Amino acid sequence: MTGTVHVHTLSVPTGARQATLDVTVGRQGDQGRPFLLLHGGGGPQTVTPFAGLLAGQRPARVFTPVHPGFAGTARPDWLTDVPALARAYACLLDELGLTDVTVVGNSIGGWIAAELALLGSARISGVILVNAVGIEVPGHPVADALSLSPAELSRLAFHDPAKSAVDLDALPEAARTAIAANRAALQAYSGPHAMADPALRARLAEIAHPALVAWGESDRVVDTEYGRAYAAAIPGARFELLRGTGHMPQIETPEQLLPVVWDFADARARNHGHAADRASS
Repeated sequence: MTGTVHVHTLSVPTGARQATLDVTVGRQGDQGRPFLLLHGGGGPQTVTPFAGLLAGQRPARVFTPVHPGFAGTARPDWLTDVPALARAYACLLDELGLTDVTVVGNSIGGWIAAELALLGSARISGVILVNAVGIEVPGHPVADALSLSPAELSRLAFHDPAKSAVDLDALPEAARTAIAANRAALQAYSGPHAMADPALRARLAEIAHPALVAWGESDRVVDTEYGRAYAAAIPGARFELLRGTGHMPQIETPEQLLPVVWDFADARARNHGHAADRASS
């Protein structure tokens, strides 16, 4: 279920010497709890339908920024890693004036969400990492998505690859150009260590926000033991295995992911309300 997507571009003050960053942001839903939904290497189209489902079936406002360099947007030369992008998104939350935000990130979007949580923004109430990348787990490497064809990547990413097969040769030229641009942006952000920061796993111990790590059990891009290691590295994080789905549950089994995302956000909001009531009594 998708509704109207309101898209606008904000010039975000980053607080760095680069001054501002243009970020294109989609919004679905006019009222309700705010969510920041961060896409993976496949681009914003991998999260936009799920944003519509969440906003359509729950009282939610879902914001879906396009990582600069994806979907035809410009990426400035200085924006070359995930921590810098996370800092920009912390500034984006300031610019949007949002509070009690649940951040949901898939794949490299999950890595960005983890880095955003490490910044400790008071605007964030919790983070959900969905088949995230970004850490190193011995014996459980991240598949090198940049060296794989779309068809090869589909075989690793989906529980049922036949339903999601991509024939690159059958796509129009504009679509092939867009895929190439997305891959170039992904390579820029992923860094020299194959979609990981060797220091991130240890740094996750500094996350103070409530966290949920949700994982499609059929993922062969990053396997379930990788996901369990991610959750174990974050204090108090809960791990939830999603059956019959792969690397992008928001595409393959959105109706299964929806209550997982909403129930986590709802619990955070109720806990926050109870804490506020106790503080005022």
